[in-house]
Amino acid sequence: MDNAGQESLAVIPHAKLQEKNSRRSRRSSKRSFNAKKLASSIEEDTSSEEDEKAEVEKKIVVLQKIVPGGESLGVDKLFEETAGYIMELQYQVKALKFLASFVESSDKEKRKFGG
Repeated sequence: MDNAGQESLAVIPHAKLQEKNSRRSRRSSKRSFNAKKLASSIEEDTSSEEDEKAEVEKKIVVLQKIVPGGESLGVDKLFEETAGYIMELQYQVKALKFLASFVESSDKEKRKFGG
């Protein structure tokens, strides 16, 4: 082989080596990007979990203020008391509706008889 033939053979392996290195670099770049993406995702998850936890804690504080005696209760007992309090409020609503209809009907009768 002459010199020109040797040069062209030498160029081929060099080109393949560059291509291989380029693929490695892309793979490495993808890994790096994926690692950064994962880290960012974990930070977002942690941040959103912290936000959700803070939101739940705010709601518990509000609930403690609404339920009579709630400020001195733990979360489990607070939920039990809340359920009982809701039932009491429902009974009160029913009683008030009954009284309102009773007063309404007596007013109608008074008007009927000219009162």
